[in-house]
Amino acid sequence: NLVTPTVPTRKNAAGLALGALQRAVRTKAFWALAGAFAICGATTNGLIGIHFIPSAHDHGMATTTAAGLLMFVGVFDIVGTVASGWLTDRLDPRLLLVAYYIFRGVGLLLLPWLLADTVKPSMILFIVVYGLDWVATVPPTAVLCRRVFGDQGTIVFGWVFASHQLGAAAAALTAGIILDTFDSYTYAWFGGAALCLIAAVLSIAL
Repeated sequence: NLVTPTVPTRKNAAGLALGALQRAVRTKAFWALAGAFAICGATTNGLIGIHFIPSAHDHGMATTTAAGLLMFVGVFDIVGTVASGWLTDRLDPRLLLVAYYIFRGVGLLLLPWLLADTVKPSMILFIVVYGLDWVATVPPTAVLCRRVFGDQGTIVFGWVFASHQLGAAAAALTAGIILDTFDSYTYAWFGGAALCLIAAVLSIAL
């Protein structure tokens, strides 16, 4: 006798995603994760990724030099992300996020005094620390999504990551407005530092 093969049931991907979001938004944990990750996007892609080069140029640094520094942020980002994954398996991910956001906030707070027409050791230190910290927030955030939301954690992380992009877009726009208004990026860097403090509080409150 021939056995009729079973066909896997196809589930509506959009329905699964929206259903997970509908359940997640009813929890405080989702808003804490999404809020912190929006700040992550704001202080990486939105601020440094978009505005570091023109800000360095405003201080007399050659554009190619500033672009080279930003490239090294990406290089150290690889190391930092792998190390963060290793640490996330061994330490409380909430504490890791607090540490990452505090380091990032301190870097942004000091950045106005680090920018100059030449690359100084203090700027190299900033690039290394910021690079190591760039995507280090992803492993602990993903783990927290899984712990809080169980088998829907990966779907919820997708929505949390969407907040990352929205935060980046908002910060890119806001920093441009600040530059046009004050003819300086200083308040944008200070604002980013304040946001990092909020992200640290949201992370430990989970």
